[in-house]
Amino acid sequence: QDFRELRALCLSQGLLFEDATFPARISSIGPTLLLEEKLRHIQWKRPTELQRKPYLIVDGVSRFDIMQGQIGDCWMLAALGSLTLRKQFLENVLPKDQGFQDNYAGIFHFRFWQYGEWVDVVIDDRLPFLNGRYLSVHPQTSNEFWPSLLEKAYAKLQGSYQNLKGGYISDALVDLTGGVQVQFSLKDPPPDLEEILRAADKSRCLMGCSTSGQSRRNIKLRNGIVQGHAYTITKIVKIPYKNGWKHIIRIWNPWGHGEWNGPWSDDSPQWDRVEPKYREALLRNKDDGEFWMSCENFQEEFSWLYICNNTP
Repeated sequence: QDFRELRALCLSQGLLFEDATFPARISSIGPTLLLEEKLRHIQWKRPTELQRKPYLIVDGVSRFDIMQGQIGDCWMLAALGSLTLRKQFLENVLPKDQGFQDNYAGIFHFRFWQYGEWVDVVIDDRLPFLNGRYLSVHPQTSNEFWPSLLEKAYAKLQGSYQNLKGGYISDALVDLTGGVQVQFSLKDPPPDLEEILRAADKSRCLMGCSTSGQSRRNIKLRNGIVQGHAYTITKIVKIPYKNGWKHIIRIWNPWGHGEWNGPWSDDSPQWDRVEPKYREALLRNKDDGEFWMSCENFQEEFSWLYICNNTP
């Protein structure tokens, strides 16, 4: 489908685009994502029906724009959260020639890397709702729609929203960058894991991690970590602590809330022993899904580390 041609046609006819190749029907959701009873109650709504002034992007693109909906696609959203930190990759995926202000015709497009080339995926902007709630990823800012529309384009690429349920961060990282990915088991980690993490962060690689527990998906432990879940690694720093240095890792949960509550978490006493300039620069004490933890706890709580870069 040619985005520019289709948009021009819709504008000339005064119509909003309806995508026959990924229609606003159950087939695009998938037959087993929800119970049949619920599937029948799905409604499709355009952002212009939901908001008086919708925008594709408000104040730039950030991981905090994303809140996972009812589809189990944390693996894709964790990769997307990482992408927001690397603007050079983001511009490939999210073309700038679209929005709700100029030449709006209910049509959008996004690009993904598939089998050695960038593929342009065209969608209409009808989003699925169940009982008045977003089925898909929902915007943290009520009038910002890039996460919901990008997720819809990725669902179309995969065949349905159902096909986004469960997957590997490594696959999504490659689809969003065309890069090279490597993964490490944290049950048997390399001896120089801290150096690998710091080098990857310094090289501006995209990084994610996941917890084990496929059969017991989304069980939240008492320490705040969710089993069978994917997360984004957003920063690695080495800070002066007590009489030495400490490696700490910042991690984000694509739910947009729900955090680790052990050592180095938002309210933990470890921060009292850190110099104020580091504490003020690094600590953001709010339930936004992002938290710090030590390298040791990271290895204990997570089972896989994923690193992706545009070159080996």
